[in-house]
Amino acid sequence: MITVEHLSKRYGDVLAVDDLSFTIEDGHIYGFLGPNGAGKSTTLNIITGCLAATSGDIKIDGHDIYEEEKEAKKLIGYLPEIPPLYVEQTPREYLKFVAEAKGIAKAELESEINRVIQETHIEEMQNRLIKHLSKGYRQRVGIAQALLGNPSVIILDEPTVGLDPMQIIEIRDLISELGKKHTVILSSHILSEIQAICEKVLIIYKGKLVVYDDITNLGKSLSSENEIEIMTEATEEKVSEVINHIDAISSFQQTENFEKYHCYKLSTAMENPYEVCELVFRAFVANSIPLVKLNPVQTSLEDIFIELTSSEQDSELGEMDSDYEEYEEEEEE
Repeated sequence: MITVEHLSKRYGDVLAVDDLSFTIEDGHIYGFLGPNGAGKSTTLNIITGCLAATSGDIKIDGHDIYEEEKEAKKLIGYLPEIPPLYVEQTPREYLKFVAEAKGIAKAELESEINRVIQETHIEEMQNRLIKHLSKGYRQRVGIAQALLGNPSVIILDEPTVGLDPMQIIEIRDLISELGKKHTVILSSHILSEIQAICEKVLIIYKGKLVVYDDITNLGKSLSSENEIEIMTEATEEKVSEVINHIDAISSFQQTENFEKYHCYKLSTAMENPYEVCELVFRAFVANSIPLVKLNPVQTSLEDIFIELTSSEQDSELGEMDSDYEEYEEEEEE
């Protein structure tokens, strides 16, 4: 659906996006991650045709974003981090304005507006002024305008920033529903959100793509060993005695204590940690040692993100990415 090839964007001497190449396929929800200044917003703005690239090619379903701009942009619905809302209008008035700007035929205008209002569940708020709506409903209106014209790809840049916990859950549910009908690209700083919603993840750092994989494969690709956690009353000496008879365990260490219980982390090179859990369970039962906890350690997206982006960030790059508009104006002059 989207093909990005050798994409670069330079602001003066700063390279905000550095030879970025990837392909977005139909029918998935993609998480787009990176620390501040990594080039996320710049990349999304280039993909949507809102910002010119220094070099590289972008095609949306075969249409070049620059040479076939009209055809390409029809396939994309975009919600920037700050929704472009006219707060003195009602959602219905605003959506009518956006629909007309998108060139939706007059005969289809009302039915299309009704469709996106229903999909984003803003029926009760459609005739209130946007300035009187909560942040959550404003985000829904922003998503509704992205859905006008029924684009194949929906790009959402930080859609849950500033929302309360209940609003975040509601927007997440909405995004999950959108993923059943559209390809969705979701940029977010909330890693648990990406892990909960997305099927595939792209992580960029200093303008370069460092990871692009299914979210379930990320932990496996970064770690040579699996880990298992156990909790027991047994001392470290006794645990060592039991563990030493399990060939699948390569090492272990005590991690923390809870009252009379001790926690240990076991490492194994075996691909299936659940098979090792069974071996550990049987070994402790054979030695009449109760286990109050036994489970594989699940590598979180936060762990992966920190591992990939732990080196010191370039503060100048961060300024360029967040304030690209200033540099764009200078270039135009």
